[in-house]
Amino acid sequence: MDHLSNIRPLPQRPVGRTAPPLDDVDRAILRELTADGRLSVRTLAERVRVSRTNAYARLERLTADGVITGFTARLDPAKAGLGTTAYVLLTIEQNTWEAVAGRLRAVPYVQHIAMVGGDVDILMLVRTPDNAALRDVVLAQVQAVPGIRSSRTWLVFDEL
Repeated sequence: MDHLSNIRPLPQRPVGRTAPPLDDVDRAILRELTADGRLSVRTLAERVRVSRTNAYARLERLTADGVITGFTARLDPAKAGLGTTAYVLLTIEQNTWEAVAGRLRAVPYVQHIAMVGGDVDILMLVRTPDNAALRDVVLAQVQAVPGIRSSRTWLVFDEL
């Protein structure tokens, strides 16, 4: 038995594109919805110069393909009571990323979690009502997650 006999072949994946192909009309629809997610299908169709039926069918396809994942309101964090913003950088133990990510998703005030390459492993955007709440999130909740080795917090003074 040689040292390669235990290696299993990788699952077959499609070669080439991983995202569905988008044409100019699809991109125009996405541009319009990004600017105003509350557009009616009629207004959207007029703006991108297609029929309502075509616009509706494209919306359905873009949603079914996972290109459009939902519609949300953009908030002013300070006016919504979240006046403190920070980026929290985490270093984790090897092979714990799935468990760590699962636990971090449950931490209140964490708005975005990204796995990154470089000196740190995870970058999080955290918005809290004040510095005391940020301290609690980082010191009591995030650092208590098994698998986290260290954290660094960058306080945001202003968003440009």
